[in-house]
Amino acid sequence: MSHVAIIKSGVKLTPDFLAARHEMVEVQLRRRGIEDSRVLNAMLEIPREEFVSPEVHSVAYRDDPIPIGYGQTISQPYMTALMAELLELTGGESVLEVGTGSGYAAAVLGALAARVVTIERIPELAALAEANLARTGRGGNVRVVCGDGSFGYKELGPYDAISVAAAAPDIPHALLDQLKDPGRLVIPVGEIHDQELRIVWKQRGTVKSHVATLCRFVPLLGGEGWGGKRQ
Repeated sequence: MSHVAIIKSGVKLTPDFLAARHEMVEVQLRRRGIEDSRVLNAMLEIPREEFVSPEVHSVAYRDDPIPIGYGQTISQPYMTALMAELLELTGGESVLEVGTGSGYAAAVLGALAARVVTIERIPELAALAEANLARTGRGGNVRVVCGDGSFGYKELGPYDAISVAAAAPDIPHALLDQLKDPGRLVIPVGEIHDQELRIVWKQRGTVKSHVATLCRFVPLLGGEGWGGKRQ
């Protein structure tokens, strides 16, 4: 990442953060099978430390989820990259993200697609994500909304791709309805503590899915998540 790009983003970065980000991309992502050059470049460019609290800046690039308050976490870098890669974005898509958190994954998706709508149920986190995205220069094509993400966000749909950063007991019907045909949905599905990360394809009126890997996410709460009618 060039010095010009750093200045353009509006974020002042120390050499230690730059080195940590390069190591993250090479060791945690590329060596573990992430191949999409656009995803790798986005992860290299976006300052992850700006999406966690200053108290944990020193561990921002570890391959671990990091608490962001309100019982939520920012996903480990590998999972963020894997989910983005599985969507197979080419740059012109409209994407829905469910579970904004602090906004980091939305920033990555915004670097890969034309438009991102990201929905967060916790008002304080939605406000934090919007501030983080604006401060890092990543809010131009990302819209943050506050609401029940298990119902998606029909007002700006349908979407070419949907990424869900919380675990559902099953695939919410609302999200399938808001997915274009053709379209791709990536979502963790399973029990509260252990899930499968599923890739769901909609094509020519049919829906198919494939398990990409095992995973563990915070639960998707809401009307079509845990605690709702699908429990």
